[in-house]
Amino acid sequence: MAVLTLTRPAAAGAARTLAPAPLLILATAPIALSANSPALILPTLATDLGVGAATVSWLVTAFGLAVAVGAPLMGGLARRFGVRPVLYLGGALTLLGTVLAVLTPWFGLLIAARALQALGGAAMVTSAMNLSGGIPRRMGAITAGFGVVGASGPLLGSVITQHAGWHLVFAVQAVTVLAVPVLARHATAPVGRGAFDATGAVLLAALVTGLVSLPHLPIAGLAVVAIAVALLVPHIRRRPEGFVPLALLRSRAFLGAAGLTLALSTSYFGLLYAVPRILSARTDWAAGLIGTGQMLALMAGSGISFVLAARFVSPVVVAAMGAAAPLLLLAPPALAFAAATIGVAASSTAQAVLGVRAMRAAPEAIRPAAIGLFNLFFQLGGAFGPTIVVMLIAA
Repeated sequence: MAVLTLTRPAAAGAARTLAPAPLLILATAPIALSANSPALILPTLATDLGVGAATVSWLVTAFGLAVAVGAPLMGGLARRFGVRPVLYLGGALTLLGTVLAVLTPWFGLLIAARALQALGGAAMVTSAMNLSGGIPRRMGAITAGFGVVGASGPLLGSVITQHAGWHLVFAVQAVTVLAVPVLARHATAPVGRGAFDATGAVLLAALVTGLVSLPHLPIAGLAVVAIAVALLVPHIRRRPEGFVPLALLRSRAFLGAAGLTLALSTSYFGLLYAVPRILSARTDWAAGLIGTGQMLALMAGSGISFVLAARFVSPVVVAAMGAAAPLLLLAPPALAFAAATIGVAASSTAQAVLGVRAMRAAPEAIRPAAIGLFNLFFQLGGAFGPTIVVMLIAA
């Protein structure tokens, strides 16, 4: 699961301080692995933890929610305080969440641990993207790591669970911490100035929490959304250049790019969880075969997305791909893998192409905020998609 952040290209004199690309990949790729690894083991988790299928989906929801909230939050903290503190914060949250996830026997504490890991991951991704210097090939290296490594998450989660137990599945993200000491040497000044709009950040976090809670707790979720909107709207008017810039809400180009990205992201992350379940129900294929097939399909889709993004294809093409992907689930079972390939290609291409369009739609002064909020829409799809699929299957 990738987060797109665009910054100004580094000045020539600062080129020597750019962090090595392999370290940027090390700091980010395992997060996609961690996000995708529960895809095939949710039934096992439900049995071992003594909860139902709908309840265990909160593990996915908590991770997606925390990343969604954390993406713009960590971006704002980095702009205010600099990348280095956010990098250390990401490492600390990742380690704390990992220790809790590996040791806890309780479902509630496991949810909290996954949320901490997700917040840590958001901080690591924000830091790595800022340390990329805004250079396309370095940004591409980071997103490539997300696509390829993330694609192996479901299979790796299944294999680890089979041979060592599911607790160790949640330990893989800790690898990102190895990059922190070296990356910290390259993190110097803040990427931006100005007071941090804490009120706007809290209200946006409440709004996102309410939205993600709607499938599970519709009445409570709707109440939180209503209250958050009622408080956030006047706050934005009082601080039009705060955490949620008013200019972005008035930009049809930005809202169109973000909305399409949300739809494609929801579809892809839903397919990630739907494909193995559909194949298990319609065929007698072993879980290992299904996991391997999905991994190869996602890797292929990630490769396709790089080609399409490099050509800066039209959003119409991306939207058509996104619409076609779920329809393939109605075809013979073997084509379910093609659905995964097209789904990830559409979503990843949208993240790159539409992210650039969202950035261009914003005045230069608020472009960092535009990218942070655009990433929020992408991450919301990561929370909505799996939750919707799991609840539909449980019903």
